[in-house]
Amino acid sequence: MPAKSKPSRKLGSLLFEGTSTGFAILALVLLAGIIVALTIASWPSIRAFGFDFLTSSEWNPPAERFGALIPIYGTVVSSIIALVIAVPVSFGIALFLTELSPTWLRRPLGTAIELLAAVPSIVFGMWGLLVFAPIFAKYIQPALSATLGKLPFVGALFSGPPLGIGLLCAGFILAIMIIPYIASVMRDVFEVTPVMLKESAYGLGCTTWEVMYRVVLPFTKTGVVGGVMLGLGRALGETMAVTFVIGNSNFLSSPSLFMPGNSITSALANEFAEAGPGMHTSALMELGLVLFVITLIVLACSKLLLAKLSSHEGGR
Repeated sequence: MPAKSKPSRKLGSLLFEGTSTGFAILALVLLAGIIVALTIASWPSIRAFGFDFLTSSEWNPPAERFGALIPIYGTVVSSIIALVIAVPVSFGIALFLTELSPTWLRRPLGTAIELLAAVPSIVFGMWGLLVFAPIFAKYIQPALSATLGKLPFVGALFSGPPLGIGLLCAGFILAIMIIPYIASVMRDVFEVTPVMLKESAYGLGCTTWEVMYRVVLPFTKTGVVGGVMLGLGRALGETMAVTFVIGNSNFLSSPSLFMPGNSITSALANEFAEAGPGMHTSALMELGLVLFVITLIVLACSKLLLAKLSSHEGGR
């Protein structure tokens, strides 16, 4: 290579490195800016209520008494319900597409699943309210009450009148919304597993499940956890679909999942436009800050989980 091209290559490398570093620093600056802005906007509420804001269930704008317990509870519970439903279904879809599906069916079926991610959230919300909720109240909730509702301890979660809308309905709608994200990521990471590893396991007499459990999942655990966290982040931050079906109630009289509730995003969507300047707006901004902190905690837990899984590699 001519010597005169070496300075230009070095300059290009420096420009690329500087640009990449600048973008990384910009992301951190934006993140810090969001935290600072939310903290400043919510400071009157933080100063007035302190830690009681997280433990109080009272939400009374006329009296300027605010507590985030019910929105936090609704956000966490609906997201957990969505994960409990979506993760096994997504794993089954990814397993079928990568190991069991006929070749001619893989591409159209995978495309159809990915197209679900393009459906606007408000469409899911309207469908959930007008179509799914009546079916849910007429068939699914009575069946759950007659079966799981009879069990000790767990039965309290599936008791009460079948209203259709509520925390459980919101969890189902969120599960339908996040399945395309988790399934697509799982399918993609399953496909990058070296074929030689899978064929070697099959040659030793392993079943399809044993290949997935002992070969594919250990090899792709980082991508699988990343896909699950992507779906969880989508569930935590979903607004319009949850607003339609969760009930938007700031009163929680029983632990039943059939009862209407509220979420942080629903409270922000319903009240932010009508909130006047002062404590009400500050409390809503603090709700946004709490949601931000919950997301950070979830990401930190996922990193700790991956680190723990990596520390046990090669142990058996």
